[in-house]
Amino acid sequence: MDWLNDQITNLSNQHTNDPRFVKQLVSNCRLVCLIACLLLGSGTLGWAQEKADSTQPATPKKLRRSSADSLATPYGTMVADSAERARDSLMYTRLKTRMYKRNLTRQLYDALFRDVYNSRPSGEVAKIEVNPFQPYAGRIIGKIYVQRLGVFGNSVYDTTRRPMNWLERTGNNLHVNTRENVIRRSYLLFQEGDPVNPTQLRDNERLLRNVGIFHDARILVLPRLGSRQFVDVYVITQDVWSLLPDGGFSGFNNFQIALEQRNFRGLGHQLRNRIAYNGTFPGQKTEYEGRYLIPYIGKTFLTGQADVVLLRYQKFLSVKVFRPFLNPDTKWAGLVELGRYWLTNRIITRQDSAVMFPLNYYYSDIWLGRSFPSPFRVRNPEDRARIVVAGRVTTYDYTRRPDVRADTNQLYQNRRTTLFSIGYSQRRYVRDVLIYGFGRTEDVPYGTVASLVTGFERAELGERSYLGVNFSRGQYIRKAGYLYGLASLGTYYRSGQREQTVLGLETNYFSPLTKLTLGQMRHFLNTRLTLGADRFTNEYVNLNGNNAFGVGNDLLIGTKRLVVNYENLLFSRLNVLGFRVAFITFANFGLVTFPEQSLLAGPLYQGYGLGFRLRNENLTFNSFQVRLAYYPNLPNTPSAFRFAFEGVPVLRFRDFDINSPQITPYE
Repeated sequence: MDWLNDQITNLSNQHTNDPRFVKQLVSNCRLVCLIACLLLGSGTLGWAQEKADSTQPATPKKLRRSSADSLATPYGTMVADSAERARDSLMYTRLKTRMYKRNLTRQLYDALFRDVYNSRPSGEVAKIEVNPFQPYAGRIIGKIYVQRLGVFGNSVYDTTRRPMNWLERTGNNLHVNTRENVIRRSYLLFQEGDPVNPTQLRDNERLLRNVGIFHDARILVLPRLGSRQFVDVYVITQDVWSLLPDGGFSGFNNFQIALEQRNFRGLGHQLRNRIAYNGTFPGQKTEYEGRYLIPYIGKTFLTGQADVVLLRYQKFLSVKVFRPFLNPDTKWAGLVELGRYWLTNRIITRQDSAVMFPLNYYYSDIWLGRSFPSPFRVRNPEDRARIVVAGRVTTYDYTRRPDVRADTNQLYQNRRTTLFSIGYSQRRYVRDVLIYGFGRTEDVPYGTVASLVTGFERAELGERSYLGVNFSRGQYIRKAGYLYGLASLGTYYRSGQREQTVLGLETNYFSPLTKLTLGQMRHFLNTRLTLGADRFTNEYVNLNGNNAFGVGNDLLIGTKRLVVNYENLLFSRLNVLGFRVAFITFANFGLVTFPEQSLLAGPLYQGYGLGFRLRNENLTFNSFQVRLAYYPNLPNTPSAFRFAFEGVPVLRFRDFDINSPQITPYE
């Protein structure tokens, strides 16, 4: 950084008096920043505010804060106000102070950097928040006002904040905000004339934050002047940038282009198209992927999705309509899915060889669930415990496959599996920041789930029954952080003998946020144990990909696996072109063995590394990660060092809801 300062200072000394140079340099910097916004904009861009928001004639520029503000708790008020404090405290960094001494470097700084405005110190969560809407329970909702903020430069925590520069204003003008009537029709659980339900309002705020098209959302309840019966509700939303172009070009004989719109024309619909062409490939030269998704249709909260995938080794057509248990008060949930698949399947045998074969089949999946209030007493009514019963029927009908025998290729039987489940769910949520996100509000689940799954399978090799149990719990531990644990056990029974048994144990932990000079830091520790017994032929677990090290190696397979992942994440104050920067160090350890060998007797595979991640919470695409890793004992690897530049999907918390009956996964 000092080297950068010196170079900029020398540059400014040479050209400070040349206004043409200053103007050209700043213009070039801004041009580079705008390239991503201007790519592939035809057909999907428009002016953001097609219609004035319903709050415009009714509210002043700065909304009043009442006790029913969704952030007006001791913890929440700190979150709401700390944005301004963070902005002030971070504004005069050493780099900015030096660059602001001269006109050229000041303009260069303004063009390239922006102060971190969404970095809020989040202390330890010592207790569950009190619902801020409770004081107005039972009052009648008079008017519902919706205020939609721009993607860049705005904040739901301060509605008076405006874009700071021309780049942010241009981005807001190019983006089409979610339409107000769509928010009212598809994303609100309440309407005018309803009595205020505090838990419903809080659930609705969480729902808005989790749908993927909003960067953040906030709901306020304000008493109507002169009335003790009526209140007005303000819904404030901030979109994320929804247009995601992608592609690559190696020549007119080898290229790909993709365009994903996460909020098509402000309707909330998702549209994705990808085309790839390789003229040198001997078989299929053109590939295509397409998806159209319509979330929360009307007030039904049904979501419809259609997929068309025509890749070289994977082709399928699929349609589905589903409705999850959006919150603990949702009574009905279910899914209907139909698909036709043409695959070239690849498996790894125990002899370390890869086998490929065609696999074509029809697939159908139907399930329906009903939620009931729990008859058991809970300490806190905020927990909203529920009993959920559900049934599911899944069918595989193969038209092309390898030979199926009692001891070979049992996975590819024609079969119909019928499952029933009964479960107990108790959950609530705590708001926090800087966990998996880079400054947005995150709803951390807190609760318990226990479920019993039973059923039967009718297949070519005979009928068998299934039994499985699952238990999970997660909570904040005072002054220690958050801990989640999961235990699951499942097995089939045929003629009194077990088949495809699996035991899974998993823990996820993250520490309280620690404030440092360079930023704020968390520690993450995850463990995962998988034990399989009496599995079918060529049915293994591995240490590849996201299961452990982030590298592929076909030799790391077995029937038993233990993985331990540690990661230290430093959320820095650095903000480059709107991208927050976090520095990572990590250590991964893994064991995987076959039945005849004890798990702890196998070689301990290791990985160590460091790197950094960049993410702009106003954009919907994945985080970028650059990392250098050292793997001292991976088999058949020419080098122990690995360098990677990759996209990292946004992680989600394991929630405590119950959906369709599931076979305990072995993966």
